[in-house]
Formats: sequence, structure tokens, C-alpha cells
Amino acid sequence: MPQLIVLPHEEICPEGIAIDVPFGISICDALLQHGLAIEHACEKSCACTTCHIIVREGGDSLTPSDELEDDMLDKAWGLEPDSRLSCQTTVGRDDLVIEIPKYTINMVREG
Repeated sequence: MPQLIVLPHEEICPEGIAIDVPFGISICDALLQHGLAIEHACEKSCACTTCHIIVREGGDSLTPSDELEDDMLDKAWGLEPDSRLSCQTTVGRDDLVIEIPKYTINMVREG
């Protein structure tokens, strides 16, 4: 079972975390199942960029992004070459190290 390592994020995961996740699950779902409240304003339909992550290690094991995801990522705050939408990115067979950016395009968040 691959391991998903989340680098520290001031609000969502201040100390970082390493979790075992099943192959094929979306990164967004894996984070939510482990109590990490990553934003996903469009309910994981690839219609926003609030679940934007940066894959720091293990990106070669992921399926490539499609045109819709790439178009949405163009709108993400802090876009980097290894940026992905966690709702569209499924866990491969290798361990992953991800970073959740400090900001999203959402000015206000419910809750």
C-alpha cells in the first residue's frame, strides 16, 4: 500500500502527516478520509482549483493530467510544474510527497 506524505500546512496539517492509502483512490478522498480538510468547493467535479496540490515526490507514478484538469490548473494560485488537482489525481503504486499550497482562489470558505 503506497504512503501519502503531506508536508506541513499551517492550517490543515501543521505538523505534516504520513498515511497509508489504497492504490487508485483520489488524493482528495484519501486526505478527507484521514481528517485533513482540504478544500473542494466543486465537490470534486474538476470545476475549480481549491483542491490544488503540488506533488514534490513520486509524480512519475501518477497518470498524466487531462486537458480539463490542465485548463483548471491555469487558474490556480501558486501554480508550479508539478501542480495537480487532488480530486482528479489518483494514487499510483509509489509513495507520494505532496504540498498543499497556503492559498486557494477562494476568498471565503464556509464553516
